[in-house]
Amino acid sequence: MRRSRGWLWWVLGVVVVLGVGGVAAYATVVVPREREAAADAAARQALADVVERWGARDLGAFPADVPYAAITDGLSGLAPADLVGEPVPGEGDAELTPVWPRSVALGPVERDGDTATGVLTVTWPLGPDGWTYDVSVEAARATEDARGGLLGTFDTDGGTWEAEVTTRTVHPDLADGGLLDAQREVAERGDVLGRDGEPVVEPRNVVEIGVQPSRVEDLDGLTSTFARVLDIDGAGLAERVRAAGPDEFVPVITLRREDYEPVRDVVRAQTGVVFREGQQPLAPTRAFARATLGRVGPATAELVEASGGRIRPGDTTGLSGLLRQYDERLAGSAGFTVVAVSGEQTTGLFTVEPTAGEDVTLGLDEDVQVAADQAAASAAEGNGNVAVVAIDVPTGDVVAVANTPVTGTDRALTGTYPPGSTFKTVSTLAFLRAGLDPAQTVPCPRTATVDGRAFGNVEDSELGDVPFSTDFARSCNTAFVGLAQDLEAGALTEAADAFGIGGTWDVGVPTATGSVPVADSDVERAAASIGQGRVLASPLVMAQVAATVAGGEWRQPRLVLDPAPAAAEVAQAEPERLATVRDLMRAVVTDGSASALADVPGEPVHAKTGTAEYGTEQPPRTHAWVVGFQGDLAFAVLVEDGGSGSRVAVPVAETFLRLLQ
Repeated sequence: MRRSRGWLWWVLGVVVVLGVGGVAAYATVVVPREREAAADAAARQALADVVERWGARDLGAFPADVPYAAITDGLSGLAPADLVGEPVPGEGDAELTPVWPRSVALGPVERDGDTATGVLTVTWPLGPDGWTYDVSVEAARATEDARGGLLGTFDTDGGTWEAEVTTRTVHPDLADGGLLDAQREVAERGDVLGRDGEPVVEPRNVVEIGVQPSRVEDLDGLTSTFARVLDIDGAGLAERVRAAGPDEFVPVITLRREDYEPVRDVVRAQTGVVFREGQQPLAPTRAFARATLGRVGPATAELVEASGGRIRPGDTTGLSGLLRQYDERLAGSAGFTVVAVSGEQTTGLFTVEPTAGEDVTLGLDEDVQVAADQAAASAAEGNGNVAVVAIDVPTGDVVAVANTPVTGTDRALTGTYPPGSTFKTVSTLAFLRAGLDPAQTVPCPRTATVDGRAFGNVEDSELGDVPFSTDFARSCNTAFVGLAQDLEAGALTEAADAFGIGGTWDVGVPTATGSVPVADSDVERAAASIGQGRVLASPLVMAQVAATVAGGEWRQPRLVLDPAPAAAEVAQAEPERLATVRDLMRAVVTDGSASALADVPGEPVHAKTGTAEYGTEQPPRTHAWVVGFQGDLAFAVLVEDGGSGSRVAVPVAETFLRLLQ
């Protein structure tokens, strides 16, 4: 029995020894390993908290002595709008705008005792490929949660760790108190070229006239003088001057140097006037296709806001017309350098080179355009709204687009009007398709009545029983009204299609291609045959009608050659029938309503006049039209409210053609 007890005590002794040894082993091996893992996790979590709070746009995560908004405010003009925060108060009345990176990611973390270092990868959406860099952030155990224990002191949760956030957390090359800023470099602007490859719009000398409020002695006198001499809104200028700061430059107008010289002495005599001289991209003359090209100048607040950061205050940009439409192509992309600023010292951190703008090539011919501008200004009657369009027949290039007033609506391309008798070129194609022989007799009475509606001729004229060729040359409405009754409902629409009227073709800028709806009644078909009723066309469209007749086929008109508009097609007219219309248009000049063009030097002129009724007055008011071609140059002239096409529009066309000789 005593021997058994001895064995038992021996076994118990072994168990106790083994147990104590196991606990000791656990305390010396397993517990430290868990503690190290917990410390690693706690350190990483502290660094992850920096990433989380930065990503959550928590301004409080950064030191108060140099606020995050102050550090990043200089990037606010570069970053996309969704990464630009709300402004916060700065010093005095200043506001600071925080800018946030697109992403911040935590990479490897290395811990050495009570300190740890993590790598943050920061990405900003700047430039085509973004700006990405790594920054090291340190963390340290802040307190130690010591607890007494039988087997020693250890901390299963890793302790309390804190990351050290400084200005260098934003970028490693920022000094204490340093800031990020951006130095912007505007790209070289592309040119607007004519069809000869030479610049149409290029830098030209200008004088910007402005007012400095603190120097003004007689604001009412200054604004009234400017309103009279510079043709500006005097009352609006007075309001802007009163609202401006005392030393602010309040812009009044920018003039070409040659336009400034005649008013120079009067302007300089006003106290408070100030000047800036420089260059702006401008066309050869103030009138040169102005309504179509538009203009370039300092960016407005509205354009800056709508640009998504592409345009900055002070940039020169397209303000209207084609120059506005193609501004992004012409302007290219600005370059910039992000710099670290510390006092007077700057250090480059990231650079994106500017991308030069691309050219835009137009069909405009400088000589033809200048002639068109001068001809449009020569209209002796009408309400002052005139359009002249010219097209190169073999290519379809739009070589001139003139409007008066030059700063008004681009009615030459986008205006829609009843074309009146110029549409008889189209109606005649429909008649020829229906079997008309130009030599056959088609009566031209003073009036023709269709379902109770009376149609008459200009000045109540009548020709009697004459060949259709005479009806065309003398623009007899009643002859066309009579022939229209034998047409199918859609015949005029189909004929118009062959001239591109109502089509979906594109010249490279906004354009109205017109409309010729299918006639719903005999009256509507009669009205449509003489370019009235629901028939509408722009001067460009009617110039294209003349070009189609001249060339024997429809060619897509193109104002913008590069970048080229999408190609379009129409159901072409029969060349032999267009040749017939061509002969009829020559007779309008030799024996008809455009006889004033008969002695224009050069190749024979072909034309068709038009007097288009509009409005509800009785008798109706009328627009004056003429379309035609000479050699390879097709043209259209519209004089709004001009009365007779032969009396008012034809002299404008004559001036245009003679200027080109």
